Amino acid sequence: MSATQTLGGPSRCGRVLGSSLDKIIKNAAWRKHSHIVSSCKSALDKLETLTDTALSDPTSPLLGLSSSDADFVLNPILLALDSNYAKVAEPALECTFKLFSTGVVRGEIDSNISNSILYKIVESVCKVGGIGEESVELAVLRVLLSAVRCPCVLIRGDCLLHVVRTCYNVYLSGLNGTNQICAKSVLAQIMLIVFTRAEEDSIDDSIRTVSVSELLEFTDKNLNEGSSIYYCQNFVSEVMSASEGVPDLKLSQPVPDLQNGEYKVSKGEEKEEVGEEGVESSSCGVSSKIREDGFLVFKNLCKLSMKFTSQENPDDQILLRGKTVSLELLKVIMDNGRSIWCSNERFLNAIKQYLCLSLLKNSALSVMSIFQLQCSIFMSLLTKFRSGLKAEIGIFFPMLILRVLENVLQPSFVQKMTVLNLLEKIAGDSQIIIDIFVNYDCDVDSPNIFERIVNGLLKTALGPPPGSTSTLSAVQDVTFRHESVKCLVGIIKSMGNWMDQQLKIGDSDLPRSLESDTSAESHSTLIAEDGALPDCELHPEMNSELSDAATLEQRRAYKIELQKGVSLFNRKPSKGVEFLINMKKVGNSPEEVAFFLKNNTTGLSETMIGDYLGEREEFALRVMHAYVDSFNFKSMDFGEAIRFFLRGFRLPGEAQKIDRIMEKFAERYCKCNPNSFTSADTAYVLAYSVIMLNTDAHNSMVKDKMSKADFIRNNRGIDDGKDLPEEYLGALYDQIVKNEIKMKADSVPQSKQANSLNKLLGLDGILNMVSWKQTEEKPLGANGLLIRHIQEQFKAKSGKSESVYHTVSDVAILRFMVEVCWGPMLAAFSVTLDQSDDRLATTQCLQGFRHAVHVTAIMGMQTQRDAFVTSVAKFTFLHCAADMKQKNVDAVKAIISIAIEDGNHLQEAWEHILTCLSRIEHLQLLGEGAPTDASFLSVSNTETDEKMAKPIALQSLKKKGSLRNPAVMAVVRGGSYDSTAVGVNSSGLVTPEQINHFIANLNLLDQIGNFELNHVFGHSQRLNSDAIVAFVKALCKVSISELQSPTDPRVFCLTKLVEIAHYNMNRIRLVWSRMWNVLSDFFVSVGLSENLSVAIFVMDSLRQLAMKFLEREELANYNFQNEFLRPFVIVMQKSNSAEIRELIIRCISQMVLSRVTNVKSGWKSVFMVFTAAAADEQKSIVLLAFETMEKIVREYFPHITETDATTFTDCVRCLLKFTNSRFNSDVSLNAIAFLRFCAVKLAEGGLVCIDKSLDDASPVTVANKDDSDIQSFADIDDHGSYWVPLLTGLSKLTSDSRLAIRKTSLEVLFNILKDHGHLFSLPFWIGVFSSVVLPIFNGVCEKRDMPVKDEQDSPTLKCPYPDGSNWDTETSAVAAQCLVDLFISFYNVLRPQLSNVVSVLTGYLRSSIQGHASTGVAAVFRLTGELGSRLSDDEWREIFLALKGAATSMLPGFMKLLRTMDDIMVPDSSQSYPNTETSSDHGMTNDDIENDNLQTVAYVVSRMKSHIAEQLLIMQVIIDMYKRHLRFLSAANINIIVEIFSSIASHAQQLNSDTTLQRKTQKACSILELSEPPMVHFENEAYQNYLNFLQDLVKNNPSVSEEMNLESLLVAVCEKILQIYLNCADYPYAMQTSVEKPVTHWILPLGSAKREELAARTPLLVSALEALSGLERDSFGKYIANFFPLLVDLVRSEHSSGEVQRVLSNIFQSCIGPIIMQ
Repeated sequence: MSATQTLGGPSRCGRVLGSSLDKIIKNAAWRKHSHIVSSCKSALDKLETLTDTALSDPTSPLLGLSSSDADFVLNPILLALDSNYAKVAEPALECTFKLFSTGVVRGEIDSNISNSILYKIVESVCKVGGIGEESVELAVLRVLLSAVRCPCVLIRGDCLLHVVRTCYNVYLSGLNGTNQICAKSVLAQIMLIVFTRAEEDSIDDSIRTVSVSELLEFTDKNLNEGSSIYYCQNFVSEVMSASEGVPDLKLSQPVPDLQNGEYKVSKGEEKEEVGEEGVESSSCGVSSKIREDGFLVFKNLCKLSMKFTSQENPDDQILLRGKTVSLELLKVIMDNGRSIWCSNERFLNAIKQYLCLSLLKNSALSVMSIFQLQCSIFMSLLTKFRSGLKAEIGIFFPMLILRVLENVLQPSFVQKMTVLNLLEKIAGDSQIIIDIFVNYDCDVDSPNIFERIVNGLLKTALGPPPGSTSTLSAVQDVTFRHESVKCLVGIIKSMGNWMDQQLKIGDSDLPRSLESDTSAESHSTLIAEDGALPDCELHPEMNSELSDAATLEQRRAYKIELQKGVSLFNRKPSKGVEFLINMKKVGNSPEEVAFFLKNNTTGLSETMIGDYLGEREEFALRVMHAYVDSFNFKSMDFGEAIRFFLRGFRLPGEAQKIDRIMEKFAERYCKCNPNSFTSADTAYVLAYSVIMLNTDAHNSMVKDKMSKADFIRNNRGIDDGKDLPEEYLGALYDQIVKNEIKMKADSVPQSKQANSLNKLLGLDGILNMVSWKQTEEKPLGANGLLIRHIQEQFKAKSGKSESVYHTVSDVAILRFMVEVCWGPMLAAFSVTLDQSDDRLATTQCLQGFRHAVHVTAIMGMQTQRDAFVTSVAKFTFLHCAADMKQKNVDAVKAIISIAIEDGNHLQEAWEHILTCLSRIEHLQLLGEGAPTDASFLSVSNTETDEKMAKPIALQSLKKKGSLRNPAVMAVVRGGSYDSTAVGVNSSGLVTPEQINHFIANLNLLDQIGNFELNHVFGHSQRLNSDAIVAFVKALCKVSISELQSPTDPRVFCLTKLVEIAHYNMNRIRLVWSRMWNVLSDFFVSVGLSENLSVAIFVMDSLRQLAMKFLEREELANYNFQNEFLRPFVIVMQKSNSAEIRELIIRCISQMVLSRVTNVKSGWKSVFMVFTAAAADEQKSIVLLAFETMEKIVREYFPHITETDATTFTDCVRCLLKFTNSRFNSDVSLNAIAFLRFCAVKLAEGGLVCIDKSLDDASPVTVANKDDSDIQSFADIDDHGSYWVPLLTGLSKLTSDSRLAIRKTSLEVLFNILKDHGHLFSLPFWIGVFSSVVLPIFNGVCEKRDMPVKDEQDSPTLKCPYPDGSNWDTETSAVAAQCLVDLFISFYNVLRPQLSNVVSVLTGYLRSSIQGHASTGVAAVFRLTGELGSRLSDDEWREIFLALKGAATSMLPGFMKLLRTMDDIMVPDSSQSYPNTETSSDHGMTNDDIENDNLQTVAYVVSRMKSHIAEQLLIMQVIIDMYKRHLRFLSAANINIIVEIFSSIASHAQQLNSDTTLQRKTQKACSILELSEPPMVHFENEAYQNYLNFLQDLVKNNPSVSEEMNLESLLVAVCEKILQIYLNCADYPYAMQTSVEKPVTHWILPLGSAKREELAARTPLLVSALEALSGLERDSFGKYIANFFPLLVDLVRSEHSSGEVQRVLSNIFQSCIGPIIMQ
């Protein structure tokens, strides 16, 4: 043991080498290997003498030894390896492994370093692997892996490639399967080491151990020999772990010869490229070398993968395995690749230049393992490096994936499953999905990859179209269908996940618009599903941009319009060009259109381009000319020029079109080559010949081909009569025959057919979106032309600005994605769900529906959301329950999940969901055997309530007998989804089998319990404000359809509405208000239902809800309680059902009386309900309502105005309505009494809200309710505004038709005004007077408007009352008395209203109604009597002018009435009218006319009597006023009185002097037995009063008398009286004017009538004579001349009384005598 320990000496190298050298010596053949043995011994001896030096030689390959010593001791190892003898080589390999794994070896190993012992050892290790020993193969693999892994050694360049190639060879020709797997594993591990170091740019890095089982995923599973995988995994892990733990020995310092950092770059690469990637902090260049080696290995692997079999040995399996392992290694590199592949331009170009070419070339192979590897590598590129490979992915995606996906009829099963699995992975990465759409579907120059994926998956999901032949078995077809659906579900799920991530759904509860804005700003980088950052975000220096949705929308719209134009062009070229020009996609000049056609990058059909260029229309012709002129044929051979010209389009088949195109081509060719032909005609004919030759030579239909001689002969004399050189024509012939002229597109297989831009531009139906025209998919031939073509595409796209890689974080992009994919997804999910009963497939479809609803709902895409929700709802089959299956029950569960998960965004789609829930509940009730709601709706409400409260038990009576009822039969028959009631089609019989199916399906529905149903409704509390409103709207709609079912009305949704309202009652007021607007309309519409039972149930539900709501407190100035009770008001006002109206009254009464403290603003609605009830036609309703009203006012009055004083007005209006009740006067009288009570409360300040803090606007608010009440109250204060409705209401009641109501309201009104008038302000009093008090007397005013004149210039009153309210005398008297009392009581305030009061009172005088005049006179007298001393001169003037107006205003009308007597002939009592002709004209008899005339006369007589009485009353009241208030009257006012008296007296005389009238009235009165009108009395009284008044003035008021010269007036009046008397005595004084000679008259005695009249006039005559005798002597003398002749005539006249003579005697004796005697 001690010998072994000391073998090799004390140095570290010696300990590693000693035992191995000893083993080599022992195993060597002494003769054959003598040089090896001697070398080993020399080395051992040397090692014995060496120790580790403190300062190691940096150039030495071994740690602790000098360079020369190291070479010496390593030489035996090299010799042993070169011996090709297994027993010697194995210890040497073991030793080499130890040297590398323990870190003793150090330095750089490269072929460029001369005499490097390490390089030689590695080379020898590589060589020894080929000696054919299994153990040696494994040992070589172990050494090579440890060498590459060793952190102290850098294997570079060709040496590294040699190592890789050695492992590669072991894999290809290993002695057993285990060794081959080991070689493959070692290769993969070496790739990991090399590229991990290149990524980190450092040799010091931790490296992942490769997974052997993953390497066998696609190939080499047959190599597994039992435990081979386990063995190989341990093998690799052992080597990897052996090199761990030597950090102090790592290559920390470069060797001296590398310190300058200069080295040769491998061939074909530029030095600065590598230098750019070097580590700036070090001049050593180690980093650059690491990356250089990685690049070299990658490049060589790509080249290895592109090796193809030769024609001699097409089935070379070794080559195929080599190709396969190369691709597998590339897959390992790409799978583990990180940022360097996208950030480092050189590595990115390596992918583009080598890997993409490899994928391209290998895509032609039909080997499945290679295709799978290609797909796997492509997936890695797509996942990690898509930002740098935009153009390449845009080409490979259609070529690799879509080509297979879109092959529906004859796909390879494994190949297509590979693609579907790949798409499933892609679908699982939301960021890839988004990026694909943004960068390809929104890019004009890129294929619509996302759209084609979705449509391809749809085609696969739908399977081969009917009638087509397919190579698929039924199982394969179903597998494809399910996988494609799974992919579609994954896509929509990823879209939803990405959206949720951007919007942070769940983390925040922002409104959608706010979320979008926030996410757009805050998410500048996007994180993929697996947490790995796409390198475009890690390295912003790449061509990537963060785009907003608006820009992408424009690009997407541009692309769709362009595609539409191209599609149109490919059908009708002219229309397509016109469309593209109109849509500004192409310029409108021929040159721009020609450029567009020539640079055909958008899928234009080359055939259609040719057709368009050959058109003869002017614009198309100009385009063709511009197209041809854009070519430059200078120095081109004629054949090549035609070939070049025809690359871009296919010549049309019509000869004339070809002719036009070739003619222009010839012109252009000759212009570019002026010396080529004599004229353009030559070129034209030759061009036509060439086209014909091309067709002849290459068309298989042509049997007899044209020979060269024929071609030359056909073209003789075409050059202006001369022949073209035969050599020239022969060469042209050979050129065409050997190489067909064809378009460039013809040389490329139709790999771009799927990119034909057949986009979804309109949806006539879901399945119409699928194009069933399947093109034959030919395998891509890996020919040079194809490769060159695609490489040209790479180059063309890499330089374009569109190759910029776009990223987006705005979720609005999902709208455009959904527009593309929703139709195919809906079709795929629907068809699969409909056709398949496989639980897994249907579950997938329902998941897809849920995710689709989630995305479309949150994105606000209403049409799409509703389409998905409707489809799921239809698939529940609840409308035809007898046909339900498990998948339909799953659909019900999906509906419930959608409702709970996406309820916030469902909006109108809630209706479908709630309809389903309604139908489920219906079916469950039927299953239990419970009676239908319809049976309960026909019984009492209490039973209905019991029914609704009854819990639903799921264990029910599902027996045939219990199910035989009409409702069950209807359900079993089924109906359409859209029918309002299930099973409305009542036709058809129900078989027992159908019943059995139905029972079984009800058992299925047991999976959905009450909890799930109620959870949706309970969850409504968590819905946001918009969602709960939408939810309630939908529930109302469904409930209405339930309730309005003609056969089976149901209340499920109605009860849920009450629950929902209860659940959500605690929401903020604004939201609750919006909810209630919806609920309110619902309750109103159903409450007015023709089905009385339904209406009663609904109103009772509303009562329950209102009772709950009234439990809540309401603050002041809010209006929610009022809004809540509004439905009661509307139904009350509109319902035709007395039962409903009575129910509402009872409900309101119960609510109010039980929740009186919480009614608050609801009082307004309460009073509106009672107001409607007061006008009801049913007496019971009126009495019931008033009973409650009475209790409210008596007991709860303070609550009415607790929060809103304006409700007082509503209360008043309600009471006023009750006063109009026609059923019971007691109700009316009590209502008036309550109004008095309200006034008392108002006066006491009983309205809580009336204080100084009230807003000025409140009276305005009140005013708006009834403008007619308040037109004169513009300036009233807040307090006054509450009096207005009360007072105006009572004022209107005074014109009621019922006497008791009139009197009571009149008394109450004036009592209120008298009792509380002291609270009113002056403006308010003015308003009260003009709008409340004065209108009461409109009926007395003889239909005359009274102008309101006051200091405030109030507007003129327009009487709001009906004209002529015919009061009885007693009421009139009371009214006038009350008016005067009120005016006197508040004279100081009401003084400006005096004129109005006097107008009212004088209106009484004008009234024709008996008794009114005396009432008015008494009132005027009382008014002046009370106010006499307080009235001003002007006010007296107003009173007297009013009286004057009253007196004079009646005269015109009265005189006009008298004129009607002129045409009436009053017969004697024994006669009738002789004028029969006139009467016959009118078809009337003489008696009729006579009667009418007598009636007229009777009326005139009656009017005369009342008129005389009124005039005398006016005089009397004036006299009384004068006597009482003489001292207050001015001369002006006395003058007015004089005018009044004069006017009346004159009128009386005029009336009495109409003898004709007198005679007619006398006759009529005698016939009618009426008393005659007292006309003489009227005249006597008028003049008597006038005379007395003047006498009194002259006697008692001399100053006024003198001022007004009343004495002369008195004398004139006396003269008038004398003259009247004389006229009555028939004395002809009037006819005696100044005549010189007296005329002799016969004096006849007077008749009895005259004597009576004279007797009546005698007192007046005596008064006049006494008045004259009472004059002063001077005055008498002054006027004696005027009346002396009259005195003389009196002496001569006959008198009925001796009093006249006595007075006359006295005058002559005492007055005239003294004058004569002077």
